Amino acid sequence: MVGEPKRNGRSAENGDSSEEARQQLAEEVRSAFTPPQGMPLPPLPDDEHPSSEFAVPEGLLTSPPPEHGSAFTPPEGIPKVSLIKPGVPWQDRMRTMIRMPLAERPAPERVSRPEDAETGPAVPRVLDLTLRIGELLLAGGEGAEDVEAAMFGVAHAYGLDRCEPTVTFTLISITHQPSLVDDPVTVGRTVRRRGTDYTRLAAVFRLVDDITKGDVTLEESYRRLAAMRRNRHPYSKNALTLASGTLSGAASLLVGGDGLVFVLAAVGAMLGDRLAWLCAGRGLPEFYQFAVAAVPPAAMGVAVALAGSSNDTRLKAAAVITGGLFALIPGRALVAAVHDGLTGFYITAAARLLEVIYLIVGIVGGVLVMLYIGSELGAELTPENTQGDIRPVLQLFSAMLLALAFCVLLQQERHTVVLATLNGGVAWLIYGALVNRPVSIDEVPATVAAAGLVGLFGQLMSRYQFASSLPYITAAIGPLLPGSATYFGLLNIAQGHMDEGILSISRAVALALAIAIGVNLGGELARLFIKSPGVETPLPGRRAAKRTRGF
Repeated sequence: MVGEPKRNGRSAENGDSSEEARQQLAEEVRSAFTPPQGMPLPPLPDDEHPSSEFAVPEGLLTSPPPEHGSAFTPPEGIPKVSLIKPGVPWQDRMRTMIRMPLAERPAPERVSRPEDAETGPAVPRVLDLTLRIGELLLAGGEGAEDVEAAMFGVAHAYGLDRCEPTVTFTLISITHQPSLVDDPVTVGRTVRRRGTDYTRLAAVFRLVDDITKGDVTLEESYRRLAAMRRNRHPYSKNALTLASGTLSGAASLLVGGDGLVFVLAAVGAMLGDRLAWLCAGRGLPEFYQFAVAAVPPAAMGVAVALAGSSNDTRLKAAAVITGGLFALIPGRALVAAVHDGLTGFYITAAARLLEVIYLIVGIVGGVLVMLYIGSELGAELTPENTQGDIRPVLQLFSAMLLALAFCVLLQQERHTVVLATLNGGVAWLIYGALVNRPVSIDEVPATVAAAGLVGLFGQLMSRYQFASSLPYITAAIGPLLPGSATYFGLLNIAQGHMDEGILSISRAVALALAIAIGVNLGGELARLFIKSPGVETPLPGRRAAKRTRGF
């Protein structure tokens, strides 16, 4: 029977040491345990290894220390990254952080602001300002990656860590979680109207740059943002209409037109622009605006074809219609869509591509109606690419004039117009040198090469001007737009030659994608190999998605 152990009273009375008393008590406790019959006694514990010490059983491996991707802080700590380096574009500083998962982001250095010393950042106002800035950038045509980078930079500059911005074409949102134990706060904003004003876009870029450097308070940022919204566009509606006509006239010279063709294409484009303004004032969607704007240039071409039946007359009619199409092809939206797709924003890219498809269908509808009417009236329109004589000097001048008119349509700042015009001339010079003799390569690779140089030069100009690259790129790709392939495809379809028409339309799509991919590739090469001015210590590289290897 197990009973309470008896104490050695004599040892206690003799005043033995406490250590001997504890050992004797432990022996008595162990001796009080009687194992069942047939079971051996447990081994005695080793005095050098007390039973309170935890030992890993033999054969059990310990887990390695957690890496940066885990939810715990690594033993070596989290490195710091400076996001306020002078002379570095804010896109490079913020894109480094935004492309990392939240658990892998280094701890960035932040500028201390006097207004946040006591009460901390005003979370609702900072999030509201961040959304308003993102809305202006997205509405101005900026890529989703740069919009997210700007939103992250603004939120972090005003003291909000652990932020995740999200951009999906018409909806932008940002989530802020103060700590792991606090509830996250998510706010969103819908971009209902999009307009082209690169002057306002440049002002927003300057504001974001000043905010990320810590030079602007929250109240001052709100004042500057309100001033941007109140400012009028730099060019009036009449100037835009004149620029639209100039663009179409210059495009007609690129495809073999003469002075008369220039005037007819310009008049048709200006009439189409005025009709589009009228439809916009009535609240019609953009689809119908593009369809209506495509009718007058096509009508001018049909009228030229009805005036005569010679080969020169057919060439003039084709040049008039092609020039009108140049002013309507949504090249800006296409470049933005492909850029978003290549950088991993597939939802935004799909939405932009769908918008491009709708606009092109509207243009096709307007042109096809007039071509069908012209065919019924007996207009001799040849669906063959009868290109005129090569005139390098005149075509180079026309390409630069087209880029200049495009700059006005995009509402660009005046100091960027010259650089963008020169960039457009370089694009056409490279394209013409590759397509014509003695090189004579296909149009698609020649377009990729020319657009790649446009993207490279545009990225260089933007990095040294600390502004967006869109004002230096969008207008410069104007001479490369596939106006001729689009026209001949539509003419074949109107005359019932579906196979040839689909082939020409497919070539136009290939040329448009070549422009977009070339522009994106040139920009990526500039960011990859060219060091920004003033950079001393490189920032961590931008993480990209791993190849899926087919699964």
